[in-house]
This record gives sequence, structure tokens and C-alpha cells, in this order.
Amino acid sequence: MVEYAIGLPIALLFSYLVALAMRRVFRERLPLSLPVMILTSILGTAIGLFVAGWFIPGLRLWEPLTLLIAFGSSILVTFLVSGLFAGLRRDPGDVDVAALLAAGESDRVELKETARWNVREGKKDPRMEQVIAKTVAAFLNSGGGTLVVGANDDGEALGLERDLATLRVPDADRFELWLRDMLSTLLGRNAAALPIVRFPTAPNGNMVCAIVCPPSPRPVFVTHAKDGASTELWVRVGNSTRSFAVDEAVEYVARHWGGRRVRSRSGDTKHPAT
Repeated sequence: MVEYAIGLPIALLFSYLVALAMRRVFRERLPLSLPVMILTSILGTAIGLFVAGWFIPGLRLWEPLTLLIAFGSSILVTFLVSGLFAGLRRDPGDVDVAALLAAGESDRVELKETARWNVREGKKDPRMEQVIAKTVAAFLNSGGGTLVVGANDDGEALGLERDLATLRVPDADRFELWLRDMLSTLLGRNAAALPIVRFPTAPNGNMVCAIVCPPSPRPVFVTHAKDGASTELWVRVGNSTRSFAVDEAVEYVARHWGGRRVRSRSGDTKHPAT
């Protein structure tokens, strides 16, 4: 009984170390929590002890071969389970752009030809940036969604050439850098960090920008570019983006976020849509 009393905490410590190692190896791809990983490692140790006792009669707990089989089984089982769940987990940033364009706009999908270039006037226009920020904020404030830049309302991928031409370095990396900076200015740094930005290639060969927006844990307000002081709450309603008046915003925040207090970027309590 003494050897089991000593062996149990050692096995728990080993399982904890194995679980930490697997989480470090697989990182964010692993959806399992640390306690679950520890239990998996303990199960692997138990399987190893069972195998050692079944196939090699007479082995004692503290013999080197028993420990090698038990701890080796723990590592193997934990690694296999971690790899399985990491492989099954879908990247939230994966975008099936063909399916999005074919389905068209909805409460979860919005298509925009450009993010900086005014198609009608044929020039760069800050108002286009404001439209992009409002759409992103609306998805964040609702159930989430994907904004595809570089596609028209008919689902045709036109590409990003016009927007890229407005950049000093016309490539996807510089476009994402500009996008993050613009969203940080108009939505705040915390909100700007939430969307996942991808640059998939459409079936016709044109590259588009897909901005995947998860639901935000707190209200996201859009700052007016002109005065930089007044803000608005934008929400996705059907396949359109809508600004809420003060009374509507207060009611929506209370309902959508459980009435939690709204804070500005400076940390001061404020009313929505001031």
C-alpha cells in the first residue's frame, strides 16, 4: 500500500507535466482545457499499467520496465488525443469564399467592392473607410459575420487592385496593416484586434479580403471621423447595417450584453450612442 501512496502523487505530477507539454506543442489549436488534458494523461498511465501487468506477469510497480511502459503510454495517449482534437478543430479564420459569394449577402455576410476607393468618383475616399468600420462594428455587435472586400453585390469577385493601388506598398500585408490601423482609430484597439483577416482567392482567380468578425464581448462604438468625439452603435439587422438611436442603443446593450455597464476607451462610464 505504501508504494501506491507514493506512486499516486508522482503519477499526478507526471500527468500535469505531460498536459502542459502538449498544450505548449499544440498551442491555440488544442481546444481541450488543462484539467481534461491531465485526466487524459492519467488514463494513459492506467492503460500502460494494465498492459504491463497483463502481458508481463510478475512486474512490480517501481521496476524500470513498468515505469517506462506506464509513462510512455501516458505520453502516447495524450499526444494522440491532442492531435485528434487539434486536427478536428476548424480554424475560425477559414473562409470558403466561393460559398460566400454564391450565397450572397445575409445577416452574416456583407459584400463591398472596395474599402478605400470611391468607384463612382474614381478616387480615394475616407467615407468608404467609415462604411467598412461601421459594417465591422455591426457584425461585432451582433452575432458575428464576414465582410468580403473586393466583391460586388452580385457576388462577383472584382479583386483588391483599386484599394491596393492607394497604398505605398500594394500588397496584402500592407492592406491588413492599414485596415487594423483604421479600425483602431474608429473602433478602438480592443475591437480592432477581434476580426480575423484573410486573403482568399475567388474561383475566378481574383484575390479578395475576408474580414471574419466574431461576436464582441462588449459594445463596440464607431467614432465619427470628422469630430472624433461623438460615437454611434451600429448593429446588423437582416442583411443591412443600421445605426441605433440613443434609446434603441440603451435597450439593445441591456438585452444583448446582459445590462453590463458600457465604458469608453478612456475607461469612463458613458451612455451608448452619445
